[in-house]
Parts: sequence; structure tokens; C-alpha cells
Amino acid sequence: MAISFASKVAIITGAGGGLGRAHALALAKLGAKVVINDLGGALDGSGGNSAAAEKVVAEIIAAGGEAIANGASVSDDAGVAHLVKQTMDQWGRIDVLIANAGILRDKSFGKMALKDFTAVMDVHLLGTVKPCKAVWDIMKAQGYGRIVVTTSSTGLYGNFGQTNYGAAKASLVGFMNSLKLEGAKDNIRVNAVCPVAATRMTEALMPPAVLEMLKPEFVSPAVAYLASDDAPSGMILTAAAGAFAAAQMMETDGINLGRNASADDIAAHFGQIADWSTAKHYGQGGEQNAKFLARVQDKPLLG
Repeated sequence: MAISFASKVAIITGAGGGLGRAHALALAKLGAKVVINDLGGALDGSGGNSAAAEKVVAEIIAAGGEAIANGASVSDDAGVAHLVKQTMDQWGRIDVLIANAGILRDKSFGKMALKDFTAVMDVHLLGTVKPCKAVWDIMKAQGYGRIVVTTSSTGLYGNFGQTNYGAAKASLVGFMNSLKLEGAKDNIRVNAVCPVAATRMTEALMPPAVLEMLKPEFVSPAVAYLASDDAPSGMILTAAAGAFAAAQMMETDGINLGRNASADDIAAHFGQIADWSTAKHYGQGGEQNAKFLARVQDKPLLG
């Protein structure tokens, strides 16, 4: 059955341009009523007005859809509360939250001011956590919710000059992995999209020919899938230029060296310890703990 968002209400943060706008247009085309949240600030998070959000709303309405604008900062408690209240007053439910808002303050770690580190954490991490917290009880009461957070290859693999951004984006994977467990009994599914796209945040990093290939709208089908009725939960879906892949944390099977193992013993056996042919993904932390409890029952290699 074709994916549809008819009768669904979706909040999309950072939706005044780039990826958020593309996600909003995609969900609206599939029938969703959409709340376009965007502070309208500069790339570093300064300034702001609602013009960008209102422009996207006008696009959706012109295409026959339904949308409203919201100019709150996702890192502001009162602003997030107003965002949720505005949505409930307008449509009475919240089915989907796409947490997309973000800023950049790139600089090598040695030259980065701590205020620039915390500013990026506030928007990317807390700017996801706060909207999630604000809609959580609503989704639980409905017995339905779909949350998509936005991670990054920098969060998964690192990137020079982006320790703040990488820390925030990696944190969101841990957040998603725990939240999926808490939402399962109430039919709340939580996933992460890992996009590569031409946006304000990437245009200075890539040549024009590559940017043309990486239009934001090529990522949005991944978001629509992760927010759909039949979506999985706990998935990291990477997306770029029409190509898609799944990512996950993995751990090797490991070996039992014995309780008297030294650092030198670990060094001598590191090839076996880091044998990625034995790696697997664990659905929750308890499964990994159980693996170790089983491993220590093995006869130690060092006697």
C-alpha cells in the first residue's frame, strides 16, 4: 500500500529552507498537515524572523496543502511549548515530528570557544530533545507517533573542525537508540536520517557540480519512509542523491583473556579482539551486557 500522510499532522523544525523545506513539501504532497518551524536566523544561529517559514507555508497552500508557520527557537523552552500548543490548537493532534533544525560554528577544537561548542549542542541536541519531550505525552495518549531525528556522517565518523557538531550528532544516535525502546509499547517509532545534501550548511564545502547532484529533495523520501505507518524503529538511514544505505553501531564478538590480563596482553591479542568479521549489532545495551556475561564463561586464553 502506498505511503500516505492523509489525516496526519507533522511538525518539522528548521523547515524554512534546505532539508527541512524539502521534507515539508514532501510530506505535504503525501497529504500531511504541516507545521513549518524555523527561527529564520543566520547559519550560526544569530538573528531570526518568520519570513522563511511563512514562504514555505505559502508554497504548500498554493499546491493545495495545509500548513502553518512557527518562528520559535527549538532550544527555547517557552518557544517549544508554544510550537506544540499552536499545533494542537490548530489540528488537535501531532503524529510526526521531524527534528531537523541546526546551526554550524565550525573551527578546529584548539581554536573553538566553548560558547560555540555549547551553542551547537543546544540547537542540535537539546533542540531535538525539547520538541521530543513536548510531544511525547501527546503521542503516548494517541497510541501513535513517528519521530525522525537528524544525525550526520560527522556524528558517525567524524570530520575535521566539527567537534561540536560531531558530538551533537553522535549524541542523537544514543538518544534515538534509547527513545525507541521507551516508545515501543505506545506505537511510537523513533529513527534517524543521516543526509548528505546541498544546503546552507554544506554549500561552502562542495563544488557546484556536486551540489547540483545533492539536492535536499533527494533525501526527503528517506524521511517520509521513516515517518510512515510501517516504519521500522531504531534505524539510521543514510541518504544522498537518490542513494540510500543503513548504518548502525556494531561490536566484535571479543575474546576472554582472563581477569589477570595486562595492557601488553591486550596489545598482543588486539587482532582477535578487533576481528570485525565477528561483529554484530545489539538492539539494546542489555544484550551487549549479556554477551560479556557469556564470554567470561569461556576458558580464558591466558589460563
